[in-house]
Amino acid sequence: MRRRRTRELPAPTPRRAFLAAGVFLACAAGSGAGFAQTLNAERPGAARTLVEQAVAYEHGEGVPKNPVKAAALYCEAARLGDAEAQFALGWMFANGRGVTHDEAIAAALFRRAAAQGHAQAERTLRFVNDPDERLPSCITDVARAPGLGREVSDDSGLTVEEIVQRLPPEKRKVAELVRRVAAQHAVSPRLALAIARAESNFEPGARSPKNALGVMQLIPETATRFNVRNVYDPADNIRGGVTYLRWLLAYYRGRVPLAIAAYNAGEGAVDRYRGVPPYPETRDYVKRVIAWFGDEEHPYDASVVDPSPMLPAVLGSRY
Repeated sequence: MRRRRTRELPAPTPRRAFLAAGVFLACAAGSGAGFAQTLNAERPGAARTLVEQAVAYEHGEGVPKNPVKAAALYCEAARLGDAEAQFALGWMFANGRGVTHDEAIAAALFRRAAAQGHAQAERTLRFVNDPDERLPSCITDVARAPGLGREVSDDSGLTVEEIVQRLPPEKRKVAELVRRVAAQHAVSPRLALAIARAESNFEPGARSPKNALGVMQLIPETATRFNVRNVYDPADNIRGGVTYLRWLLAYYRGRVPLAIAAYNAGEGAVDRYRGVPPYPETRDYVKRVIAWFGDEEHPYDASVVDPSPMLPAVLGSRY
């Protein structure tokens, strides 16, 4: 029986070097400010957002370090065909970071990335070249890999693509727009879709008794605050809503329950109650969105806004 190598692969030189494609090496060891912001903006939106989030969790940038979650996000992006994600996930399998050490899987992922011209993957194949190559289950069989490749889901566990495709044609167009705008603003498409679904069920003409308008149900004050000129124009409305969501995620330092509670009730109410306000509507809203999104943390850009003044008292001196 052939003995498996367990030593860690040598790191790229320099350790934190940009790849030829202009994408920062997501799986290089260590941490530093701005990892997610250095990713190539030309890459497809959904995959780029997933890799940005994976980088944040791998290196503990804006969220607690979580290599398991990072591997799951890399795997979803790799399933979408992203070469950088394939390479980063291969590195994690090769070194047993967040996943079980498996050189056969690492070799398969490196070879996929190399086939797309990923120079780092081509060089790394010298160290990992297993004849028993195979892809991980999160790529070959998403349905049997809980937590991997899942997006906004209902009880049946549908992916984002499945949710979108099952919508009527007009709502499908709106949902696709939500996905695209979210990716452009480094907000998880699954979270943005969960908000749009809870707010208006993708209806551009929706209007609430409290005068919240459009797909993202913006009140006039919020629309003005985020430069929305026509709340009934889906593109303008969604951009404003996603921009507000991004602001709230930064304001509450990635705490999703606080951010979505504020989206529903306003950040003033969340700050005043130092948490999710005791309003039945808001608590039900938070419960539903969290169930669809599936997580209580989200990467954030700390440069967007200073943290909520109530965070230090609630979460400790770290903030």
